Amino acid sequence: MTMAIMTSSKNLLRFFLLALSLTAVHPKAGDDEMAITCGSVIKIRSPDSNFYLSSEEKSLGGGSGQQIVTFQKSKATKNTLWHVRPANHGKEGETEYPEEATCQLAEPIKCNTAIRLTHLGTQKNLHSHGVPSPMSRQQEVTAYGEGDGKGDGGDDWIIRCMAPKAQYWKRGEPFHLFHRDTSKFLGTSKKLEFNTNTCGQQCPIMGHLEAFGRGTNDKFTEFIVEQGIHISK
Repeated sequence: MTMAIMTSSKNLLRFFLLALSLTAVHPKAGDDEMAITCGSVIKIRSPDSNFYLSSEEKSLGGGSGQQIVTFQKSKATKNTLWHVRPANHGKEGETEYPEEATCQLAEPIKCNTAIRLTHLGTQKNLHSHGVPSPMSRQQEVTAYGEGDGKGDGGDDWIIRCMAPKAQYWKRGEPFHLFHRDTSKFLGTSKKLEFNTNTCGQQCPIMGHLEAFGRGTNDKFTEFIVEQGIHISK
């Protein structure tokens, strides 16, 4: 299905929310149709916890103070929508897809490609850096930027496909997200829940799980994409 590109982030959000209510990933789709393409909007699930990568305009107050990234149980929210974009290329004012971009609009993304994931609702990028995460004290994962989709190299993640002989990042197939700047893997765990004991009575993300950067790849760093809007030519 080919979809026009919208310049307004608010219109883009409304469009994808409507499309997600009508579109799902079908497990019997052709092999080519299962490849994730640059420019698509996706939801990322942890099979181990069954929670979804999420962000919203909140901060825990500690650590870097940047916008929180967590994992939440419900997928029926705009907070779990992420826009797949090329890695940072330093030409934000010129074009989204210069010739040297790590991926091109509507093209399937190969394994080991560096990308950015921009939170659709707030236009901030999935980010990590050398700050301890709030509960596990591993590495903090946040959403970074000024709300315009711009950022820095700390927003770049490499797709590590797990399927044997995989060539392309595909929906329904397991993968790791490897942080290029710090050599950590995105992860989460059911044991790291924000609740009254770990976050207080007024916790703004009650019931969510911590997102962290982890030095090893294991079941806590495994993810799949199983729902989203696929941009194709």
